[in-house]
Amino acid sequence: MAQKTANQLRIIGGDWRSRRFVFPDALGLRPTPDRVRETLFNWLAAVTPGARVLDPFAGSGALLLEALSRGAGQALAFDLNAQAATALRGHLQTLGCAQAEVRQTDALQALVKPAEAPFDLVFLDPPFGKNLLEPACAALEAQGWLAADAWIYTESETQPSRLTLPATWQLHREKKTGNVHYALWHRQA
Repeated sequence: MAQKTANQLRIIGGDWRSRRFVFPDALGLRPTPDRVRETLFNWLAAVTPGARVLDPFAGSGALLLEALSRGAGQALAFDLNAQAATALRGHLQTLGCAQAEVRQTDALQALVKPAEAPFDLVFLDPPFGKNLLEPACAALEAQGWLAADAWIYTESETQPSRLTLPATWQLHREKKTGNVHYALWHRQA
């Protein structure tokens, strides 16, 4: 039996199902677990194909790669960590994926600028303990990053009901695994 390395992720569905990638060992980098991704993409089965996807805190790229594997039309990822951004670009190149772009940048600095185009699906899984989630949500709403009926996934150490989020976002589903609360929000502008 092959031994699983600590810094490895597996794409669990779609065209690239079972492909494995190694990601850098960086402080705070914690890919969304397989079971959580499976639940999330079951929730998003009708939304993902053809969607424009934004992943502002891409990290390992697990959510972005999963969305692209399941038919997302275009994707944009941000990550401040140079190693993580380089690794994700390499994974996309290995997969022959030309419809995704990875920018090495600070997510909040990028999000406070007006969007070039709105996104249908956004993954918000910032590093825990840095109070990045609520400011990122506010910037997404204020700067035109979201399509009128966008779907937003949040992953945090805080219960969804305790988050201060834009009034146009309605909680669609939520779950908890260990210390992690994850939720899917539907924007209804």
